[in-house]
Amino acid sequence: MKINYVLIDYENVQPKNLASLAEEHFRVKVFVGANQAKVPIELAEAMQALGERAEYVRISGNGSNALDFHIAYYIGRIAATEPKAFFHIISRDTGFDPLIAHLKSKGILSNRSASLDGIPILKGLAEASKDDQVDAVVAKLKGMPKSRPQRERTLRTMISAWFGNKLDAPALDRIVNELVRRKLVGIDGVKVSYSLPA
Repeated sequence: MKINYVLIDYENVQPKNLASLAEEHFRVKVFVGANQAKVPIELAEAMQALGERAEYVRISGNGSNALDFHIAYYIGRIAATEPKAFFHIISRDTGFDPLIAHLKSKGILSNRSASLDGIPILKGLAEASKDDQVDAVVAKLKGMPKSRPQRERTLRTMISAWFGNKLDAPALDRIVNELVRRKLVGIDGVKVSYSLPA
């Protein structure tokens, strides 16, 4: 699967949960404004869980479009060496749309979304068949061997995020119960264990 770069305009959008980006084909860059001195512990933990696939980019200087120019620079730099990568700008700033149109005209796969839920590769999972949904969860869990949730509540939160928070409670229960029925996941009290295929 092609590499997907997620470039987050943190001045504009402040996601706390990056669980939907846990798979190996995602690379995350959080662009932090020069005057943003702190990030929440939830974001710091989520970034740490992604390891080398995630980094903060502290922008230089101030200005109305300073952060936007930094994002444009990184897309150009990465696209020069990885022309088949897909770039996702996460921002509510429609000023990025002309850049997206230009990138597409040059054959560079890109889009802008107002939130992580809007990333095209993450859309549609909630509408998939029941078996496909469970298989997708298994694939995502297999792709994160060192950062799998250890508690049932965290597992449920992560699964919900993978589906763009579009699952109702019965659908989420059905997925978790099917994982248990297939003996891929064990739940003992609140603790979770895994027996995923290689």
